[in-house]
Amino acid sequence: MNALATSPAGSSAEVLEKSLAGVPAGVPVAQAKDLKQVYNISRGFLRAPDHLQAVGGVSFTLHSGKTLAVVGESGCGKSTLARMVSLIEVPTAGTLFLNGQDASQPTPPERQALRRSVQLVFQNPYGSLNPRKRIGEILQAPLEINTTLPAPEREAQARAMLALVGLRPEHYDRYPHMFSGGQRQRIAIARALMLKPALVVADEPVSALDVSIQAQVLNLLADLQQQFGLAYLFISHDLGVVRHIAHDVLVMYLGHAVEQGEKKSIFSKPLHPYTQALLASTPGLVGSTSALPQQQRIVLKGELPSPLHPPSGCVFSTRCQYVTERCRVERPLPRALAGRQVACHEAERFIHP
Repeated sequence: MNALATSPAGSSAEVLEKSLAGVPAGVPVAQAKDLKQVYNISRGFLRAPDHLQAVGGVSFTLHSGKTLAVVGESGCGKSTLARMVSLIEVPTAGTLFLNGQDASQPTPPERQALRRSVQLVFQNPYGSLNPRKRIGEILQAPLEINTTLPAPEREAQARAMLALVGLRPEHYDRYPHMFSGGQRQRIAIARALMLKPALVVADEPVSALDVSIQAQVLNLLADLQQQFGLAYLFISHDLGVVRHIAHDVLVMYLGHAVEQGEKKSIFSKPLHPYTQALLASTPGLVGSTSALPQQQRIVLKGELPSPLHPPSGCVFSTRCQYVTERCRVERPLPRALAGRQVACHEAERFIHP
């Protein structure tokens, strides 16, 4: 067991760096293939339920030290994907591997072991911390539940982690209401790292914070990733934030991945009309002039279709200005094009505009 030493040998960061779990070289931290999640929606007595496809077949590979950002409008399936990857929900279909182990349909003991390698940082730092517990108790709780470490070692690890996220020793005995939103999110990040995960699923981790504080939290996440080789699945609707932290981007629409690839290629030349619309409507980060200086502004028309009754062809066909008859009847599958995966029949027209 990699317990944190209680002796003062080295700084807290040095000791934690030795104890944080890693993944064997070359093995993806997370690998999903055609993940699907379908919910049965009751329609009342003696009526067959409706089927809501929240995620309709998403694939990705995520390695240590990398951040995959999942972006899209509200209701596109981002958080459902996060719940499947963090083992809160079992996928309806598809495969999921975590640290090389099959996590699609794990047994209870396997699920318990795998959950230690995947931890969550939630959106709202005001609601994710128990207001009746001191910060030290909150940080020790994962160790108390999942390990047999004695109390002195649990406290030593909690204090070391508190220092690692930039908080002072006297904060250890305070309650959550005594902290600002940014400080609370630092505490939530510290709690997520207590079990030495290889993967952190961050679901809108800065959207509830002031813009001035967002950059501080994002920089902390980047520093921790660089120091410990953490992998992040970063859920966000804010492409300005995504441009700051992501290595790769997965764009979702109505439960489907419409474009996926390296951040640079997607931000510089998006090939799916939905990605183009998202980027064109997103202002740049503070200090920059534009997220896409040469991107023509595109205004999406129409309402987002109901996931209970999605379009028969391309899921974006009802709002796309480039729609053809083929788009209305044939659903495009993701295909390799210009260094990324894109699900669009007309994508070639955007390679050399």
